[in-house]
Amino acid sequence: MAAVPPSHIPDVLTALATTRAIRRYTAEPIPSDALRDMLFAATRAPSGSNRQPFRFMVFADSERSAAVKALIGDGARKLWAAKRANDGYDNGSGTIDHSPKARMARTMQEYVDHFETVPVLVLACLIRYREPSPSEGASVYPACQNLLLAARGLGYGGVLTGFQGLVEPQLRSLLELPDEVALSATITLGRPAGAHGPVRRRPMCDLVFGDTWGTSAPWAEDPPGTPVLTSRFGPA
Repeated sequence: MAAVPPSHIPDVLTALATTRAIRRYTAEPIPSDALRDMLFAATRAPSGSNRQPFRFMVFADSERSAAVKALIGDGARKLWAAKRANDGYDNGSGTIDHSPKARMARTMQEYVDHFETVPVLVLACLIRYREPSPSEGASVYPACQNLLLAARGLGYGGVLTGFQGLVEPQLRSLLELPDEVALSATITLGRPAGAHGPVRRRPMCDLVFGDTWGTSAPWAEDPPGTPVLTSRFGPA
């Protein structure tokens, strides 16, 4: 495993509660041994019938890597521009500089504007062995989450996106991908410019029901001190 002081490696439950979506990175490259350990963790993930139909393409600092980052970066900026407009990120609470909505917009804009500089980009792929189905993500996304958790444990961070979608035909041509290979996600990785920390989510009681729909299980209570999610959208 890549050398990380044991005192800095979080336990599993801590990692699950503190693995943030990291979109800002330092310029530090990710060493090969750290990438090896992250991708090893990804390959340990479960999949349907244990077929392991997931594959990962890793792009760091080669000429082809630069071309892939530039291509997906162009798609990322177009997708974010459309989402920013359609979801009203510049309206309502988005006009308040320090609101969650405005902060999210700034973070996303910085992310896509500097997409080509991410230290590592990973394309998560799925080799289809049957017709596309709504359940096929179950055979690739657990591996993606393993990758992100391993990155967290090694002092790095990342975020999963669908930015490859807008430029998939160009990507497929550039990478000469077989027809049966589906592009499932784009993951960027690097040393966080900020930090991991407790994630903000809706209270557990809103999300976990007992045996009656809409009724929280009596034990579904967040641990003391759990941060509460404030809607990033606020007033329209």
